[in-house]
Amino acid sequence: MNKRISIVGSNGIPSNYGGFETLVEFIVKNKSERVDYTVYCSKKKYKTLKKHHNGAKLEYINLNANGYQSIFYDIISIVKSLKKSDIILILGVSGCIILPFIRLFSKCKIITNVDGIEWKRNKWNFFVKLFLKLSETFAVLFSNAIVVDSLVLKKYISDYYSKSSEFISYGGDHTSKIAINKSILKKYNFLRDDYYLTVCRIVPENNIEMIIDSFVESKKNLVIVGNWKSSKYSKKLLTKYERFSNISMVNPIYDLTELDVIRSNCKAYIHGHSAGGTNPSLVEAMFLGSPIFAFDVDFNRSTTHSKAIFFSTSKDLTNQINNISVHNLSKISENMKKIANKNYRWSNISNLYENLFFSIS
Repeated sequence: MNKRISIVGSNGIPSNYGGFETLVEFIVKNKSERVDYTVYCSKKKYKTLKKHHNGAKLEYINLNANGYQSIFYDIISIVKSLKKSDIILILGVSGCIILPFIRLFSKCKIITNVDGIEWKRNKWNFFVKLFLKLSETFAVLFSNAIVVDSLVLKKYISDYYSKSSEFISYGGDHTSKIAINKSILKKYNFLRDDYYLTVCRIVPENNIEMIIDSFVESKKNLVIVGNWKSSKYSKKLLTKYERFSNISMVNPIYDLTELDVIRSNCKAYIHGHSAGGTNPSLVEAMFLGSPIFAFDVDFNRSTTHSKAIFFSTSKDLTNQINNISVHNLSKISENMKKIANKNYRWSNISNLYENLFFSIS
């Protein structure tokens, strides 16, 4: 008998937003015949409301899946899925505040992917951090299984809560190596020269200022693709650095082919994230064989198996880039591709989730 799985906590599919959405897209796409998926989607993100996608049934909630509405979006999705699911896969901890009550009257199994250590992120104020910490605690204590996408997070759950968790990483083999063509060259003039690349949300914990300051100093070309107009912080950085001709600040690109052209042809990928688990943009860059310069934290060392080049300050990054040889860049590229091929394939990840669904029944 097939298992009925509801997935809540993402914007939904078809994927057009970020990491969790891509995760859901490829879990569903690589599913076997033994599972039936229902994916809860934000009605505010889609002009066309499809009933099915890649064999999954789609249900819509008329709230945003991000920001403060995410709490109610997740809770409503969880409650609606209780009667039609054997297992609910919750992505993120925002709605997990309700889990103690759910466990009182429902036999539905709960699996939660806790994402990163969300309550430690610098962008949140004290009260938001407190709420997220409580939600994380409820997620760990009241879920039937916890999923982490990083061995560093697995250790955190064990040390902090004395609980076990399932390590299931993130995939990157949906990316493609694509050469520069004339049409995209007209759109992005920076493709004519050597450039380094960062793709990220423009938030303090991604160390954007540190990275830009390094390139202002070195005068090498840097391209940053991110949400430059979505917050006071990102707008401040845009105003501060847009006068530098070697710094290209590009708005989010949701066309995967277009983004892959830009990612495929960079000289190296700069990863400044200081929080989270296995970061999607890092894994995708690894699959494309980009040499990686990563901010020196346990999460990034774990993802790259410590085979990347690491930096801790702006000056440190400048020195690393100035002193790396072409031979070493090529070697790092080779290592990144090899690690990604072995560890970050969607077919394997989908199988691991399905095996988990049946193991907790």
